[in-house]
Amino acid sequence: MRFRPEILPFLLAAVLVGLLLSLLLGRFTRLRWKHAAIPGIIFVMIFGGYFFWFFRNPVRVAPKGDDLVVAAADGVIAKITKFSPSEFGKITMLAGLKPEDVANLTNSGDIVRISIFLSLFDVHVNRAPIAGKSRFLGYFPGKHFFTFQEKSSDVNQHNSIFIQGEKTCCLVNQIVGPVCRRVVYWPDHDKSVDLALGAPFGMMKFGSRLDMYFPASDIKLLVKVGPHVTAGETVIAKIVKTK
Repeated sequence: MRFRPEILPFLLAAVLVGLLLSLLLGRFTRLRWKHAAIPGIIFVMIFGGYFFWFFRNPVRVAPKGDDLVVAAADGVIAKITKFSPSEFGKITMLAGLKPEDVANLTNSGDIVRISIFLSLFDVHVNRAPIAGKSRFLGYFPGKHFFTFQEKSSDVNQHNSIFIQGEKTCCLVNQIVGPVCRRVVYWPDHDKSVDLALGAPFGMMKFGSRLDMYFPASDIKLLVKVGPHVTAGETVIAKIVKTK
């Protein structure tokens, strides 16, 4: 099992808190130092174990096919929504995007949004839903509603990434909730980069929501609301548009 290097400050914090707990117990109680150390050790084991679990980065093998769309995050399909170009335009304005950032989406008619809700126990590494050129559109400050609430898609803090494939395009929003306070996009923020289908591109720290927007006429959905999906492996749609 691989782990993300982002785990290091969290492990250090767990060790420091565990040490402080043991020192305080040894100083202000009648416990002997060797007994006072036990609660600190238990604290480090519990929280350190969870951080190892949370920051895991398992190997994923994307399915073969240039007409496939895979889940960009582990989690439950929470909502599938269709928007007209004008409705989508209002959403992008709220999110802080410029019309030119998503022109390829809005020029194709209706837009479909697939929302994935991640629990605190899901893998939080995000992966490319389609192959193509990935461009970081920016980090946008906002609110911190719980990400199982539908309005979190429109007004919460988030990263926006646009991926232009050969046959279709996708807007990906990594959305921050009240627990998850940071989202990360790893590739270069100043230029487009090539991403293979299922390639890792970022991470959301702790419970979160990820939204994928596609031109509705370009894809045929293969999932419904409810099932749990696996980033980079679960096929959620098929591209029906030809080049």
